[in-house]
Amino acid sequence: MHIPDYLRRIVRSHAALVLCAFLGGGGNATAADFTVGSKRFTESYILAEIIARTARRTGEARVTVKPGLGNTAVVFAALKSGAIDVYPEYTGTIAHELLGGKSGTTLADINRALAPLGVAASVPFGFGNTYALALAEAKAQKLGIHTLTDLARHPDLVFGLSQEFLNRKDGWPALKRAYGLPFAPRGLDHGLAYEALAAGRIDVMDIYSTDAKIARYGLRVLTDDRGFFPEYAAVLLHRADLPQRLPKTWAALSKLEGTIPAERMIAMNAAAELEAKPFAEIAAQFHGATTSSGGARSFSNVLFAADFWPLTLQHLLLVFASLALSIVVGIPLGIWAARSTAARHVIFPAVGVLQTIPSLALLAFLIAALNQIGTLPALVALFLYGLLPIVRNTAAGLDEVKAGLIQAASALGLQHGEILRLIELPLASRTILAGIKTSAVINVGTATIAAFIGAGGYGERIVAGLAVNDNTLLLAGAIPAALLAIIIEMGFGIAERWLVPQGLRTAATINGGRG
Repeated sequence: MHIPDYLRRIVRSHAALVLCAFLGGGGNATAADFTVGSKRFTESYILAEIIARTARRTGEARVTVKPGLGNTAVVFAALKSGAIDVYPEYTGTIAHELLGGKSGTTLADINRALAPLGVAASVPFGFGNTYALALAEAKAQKLGIHTLTDLARHPDLVFGLSQEFLNRKDGWPALKRAYGLPFAPRGLDHGLAYEALAAGRIDVMDIYSTDAKIARYGLRVLTDDRGFFPEYAAVLLHRADLPQRLPKTWAALSKLEGTIPAERMIAMNAAAELEAKPFAEIAAQFHGATTSSGGARSFSNVLFAADFWPLTLQHLLLVFASLALSIVVGIPLGIWAARSTAARHVIFPAVGVLQTIPSLALLAFLIAALNQIGTLPALVALFLYGLLPIVRNTAAGLDEVKAGLIQAASALGLQHGEILRLIELPLASRTILAGIKTSAVINVGTATIAAFIGAGGYGERIVAGLAVNDNTLLLAGAIPAALLAIIIEMGFGIAERWLVPQGLRTAATINGGRG
């Protein structure tokens, strides 16, 4: 297929400008940057904020937190690529999940195995947080279940396990083999499993030994009588060059060693999950600050918290930057598809298939392909999702232009590019704008998924709300996203008055009233 020269000019004239706008503020982190990551569960959020606050007090670096990045594999990939500098991890997870059981579980053994990867484990916080299985105390007492071995005698029990535990090397597959368990568990987000168990929808769940909800929900933690689970001491997993690159920051972080016994960590988890305190406030109190949530916690206070405008700006960047790229690429592709039947048979299926790829699967692929997390893979994913409505509507709008108009323009001596610019695109503008509007509205919702890879936006609140089962926090992210979609829908209605020729709008109104 031959790409017409005028399409090449259109793409070249806009793509460079858009890419400069995206990349101009980017670049690699400098030596004065320090980025902390976390996984998607309460304790990891809290520890990340403690690490960040400790680093900020030195004044040596610009500190950023990328919370709720996802499961172990995603956060570790971010650390290896340099997208983050440090995150809280556990020795058992490092030894078995990240190193595949090829090292011992002591820090010395772990660090020998980690050295070729450019990362290291240091600064034990002072507590361990092992995996375990638990069920309601009343049910455990009734069935006489005290150990993991006892579970095999009750094959009718319903298991609800977190997705990560279901797939870890030191998780369910190995545990099932070790104890000969006959169950087929369902996947369930850890933050929701407690409520599911209390409601009787599941009988057994995986827990972390420092979970604050164990006592609140009256659970019996089953004894690991065969010693399957290793020790999970909480440590810093960090870039190996961090002590040399930021010596003051590292000296401050080193002082965290041994400062968080298990009881203190459980209390901090309880403050987040049972008292709905923000993670940053818990970290501040750990450092001796006397901050408070300011009385009763209302939805408006959560909605318009200090992070509202930064998250709004991040979400707008994700939506409109990706939309701009989709327009720059999608309109020329739509023009090409309208001009060439052969091109149409390739372009339409290609952009259609992109829409069918699950968001998280596409993000995971892009993380691996681009070797980084954050804004760039999120923008690429949203750009790809935004192509279909724009491409299809552009082609449809041009197909509706009467051939007689094009022939008349050609008879007057107009060239192909002039006919496209002066006649076809203006006549198709209403349909094209509808496709752009559809793409924008879709991207507002899809952009919330970007929080799973540290790109920010309203999804950050949704992810955190799921982690601690906080409906108020969850809605404080979901409602602004929904309102933004409505505002964008209205905005395009206003933009249509400026971008679509009045004659076309008048004709559409007349035709619409003929019913």
